[in-house]
Amino acid sequence: MSEFVQHVAASICDRQLLKPGQPVLVAVSGGVDSMVLLEVMRRLADVNRWRLTVAHFNHRLRGRSSNADERLVKRVAANLRLPFVVGRADVRRKAAAKRISIEMAAREARHGFLAEAALKRGIKTVVLAHHADDQVELFFLRLLRGAGSRGLGGMNWSNQSPVDNRVTLIRPLLDCRKEELVEFARDEHVLFREDASNQSTEYLRNRIRHELLPLLRRHYQPALDRVVARQMETLSAESELLNGLADDWRRIRPPQFAGLAVALQRRVLQKELVALGAAADFEAVERLRVEPGCPISLSDDLTAVHDGSGKVRRVASTAKTFVNGRMRISFAGKAGQGSFGGVDWRWEVRASKGGRLKFSTGAEWFDADKVGSAVVLRHWRPGDRFQPSGMGRSVKLQDLFTNLKIPAERRRRLVVATTPKGEVWWVEGLRIAERFKLSAETRKRLWWRWRRKV
Repeated sequence: MSEFVQHVAASICDRQLLKPGQPVLVAVSGGVDSMVLLEVMRRLADVNRWRLTVAHFNHRLRGRSSNADERLVKRVAANLRLPFVVGRADVRRKAAAKRISIEMAAREARHGFLAEAALKRGIKTVVLAHHADDQVELFFLRLLRGAGSRGLGGMNWSNQSPVDNRVTLIRPLLDCRKEELVEFARDEHVLFREDASNQSTEYLRNRIRHELLPLLRRHYQPALDRVVARQMETLSAESELLNGLADDWRRIRPPQFAGLAVALQRRVLQKELVALGAAADFEAVERLRVEPGCPISLSDDLTAVHDGSGKVRRVASTAKTFVNGRMRISFAGKAGQGSFGGVDWRWEVRASKGGRLKFSTGAEWFDADKVGSAVVLRHWRPGDRFQPSGMGRSVKLQDLFTNLKIPAERRRRLVVATTPKGEVWWVEGLRIAERFKLSAETRKRLWWRWRRKV
């Protein structure tokens, strides 16, 4: 038995992830990670008397390539004489219908299929191929989205399925590096298919993988993976402690809510929001915490209020209207300033050569000629589209706001800037527009700085 297989076997045994003789559903996409997982599980199955079933979900996102992935997994399962089950869904259509990101729609559909496939076959455990590199990427993905200790703690070796708590998800490769999986696949001649979309910088996770992490490892922390893993372990343990304390308080409620430590107040309110089926992001939790008695809009169809004692309840949603008003700005001269919609702004136009670029929070550089000499400031409107830097196409601002979990109430106050023809080149709080960013052909640079005052 190879050293790699022995290591995975030890992880499964030490953490009691699987019992001898139990049925197991192995989730296999066709990529190197899951194909290595399948091979390792196959080698360990006989001695542990595990009964394996191979499951593949076809997201239908890459046309013929997606179908080729399915055929590969089916062929390998047949060669191993293992039962094979497949699920298919038009994830792109599902994302559009639910107004969520393709990544989120894919995750929901995949987990739904895995849970259903497992339970239909009397299986209660699904094995996933997440590994150590996935953990590091997830840490920064959630950090950039403003997650707290619960999210930054990362994935667990074992947890319940997000769609059905009767199904347990396990991750026996969680402390294995990607390079170890690739090396094993090469040495043991494991068949797999490369997913071209993993190279696309349209997705934030891929930009983290291919741009941010190499930069941090090269210039800031060579031991980044070990440092992040240690941090995630610490945050996960602290989050478990907070969960226990919050559960105890919600059950007994001995001291007054206002007397609790701030961290515990936040965790209690997070749990209250989860119980309501709402996204428990920091802004929502904090507004409920510091504004008891004030109805807070959490989504288009959910408004909640905190009674001040740690209890959050749903209240009737009020009619939502879009904020009107607009301001025309002329970029005449070299600089200017003003205020609109609670946002103070300043601008400067400079030649593209010479002068140091000033980078800071709330300040960006644009190609002045592409923006134009006259622009319009206004609030977000239904149907507005925007193409953030690095994204291959424009998307609805509504979808971006939903993915970023920006409450509906706050969205309607955000300021956007458009060209006279209505093309959005800046959105308050989002990264710059792809078409208007600086390039080698830029002749004049527009420095745009803003600060929300109310």
